[in-house]
Amino acid sequence: MITIAEAQKYYDDTDSAHDFAHVRRVLTLAERIGRAEGADMEIVRAAALLHDVGRAQAVAAGRDHAAFAAERTREILAGRPAERVEAVVEAVAAHRFRTEPAPATLEAQVVFDADKLDSIGAVGVARAFAYSGARGEPLWAPADEPNGSHTPRHEFAVKLSRVKERLYTATGRALAEERHAFMVAFFERMAAEVRGEV
Repeated sequence: MITIAEAQKYYDDTDSAHDFAHVRRVLTLAERIGRAEGADMEIVRAAALLHDVGRAQAVAAGRDHAAFAAERTREILAGRPAERVEAVVEAVAAHRFRTEPAPATLEAQVVFDADKLDSIGAVGVARAFAYSGARGEPLWAPADEPNGSHTPRHEFAVKLSRVKERLYTATGRALAEERHAFMVAFFERMAAEVRGEV
């Protein structure tokens, strides 16, 4: 439906936490999960490749980036079979953690899980620090004392620690276990180092 090279033209890589390298990792995870779960892989691949298209423009305009990406996806895939395009659009629209719609189709659930898996584990920790640093946030603040900041520790407390519970597929949930454990251990160790205990 769309190739990696074609999709890459729609990304500008100004946000290292949501750049095309992120899209490639989500694609790899979505392919792994989709094959294991028996999903329509053409829909999964297209949705994974386009799930964050136009993200920077959407955020700058104060819009939900998933809804914006869904609209752009419909435009990008125009001329292809309408039913298949709408399946991709639905998966793109439902990939966000904090907003509706919830992913209702298997393909949407696969893409949701793949995107969320890239937000946890070692890569997830690195992305949280990259995103926070780009926004000028401090390296650390206790989770119960945000002082107006949203550090990676806050992102862990608010979202990342809950990701594994929100996954839809059995394959995604299995992949999340080790990533979650690593992330918990990382933030526990960092807290201990900040307190000067180790």
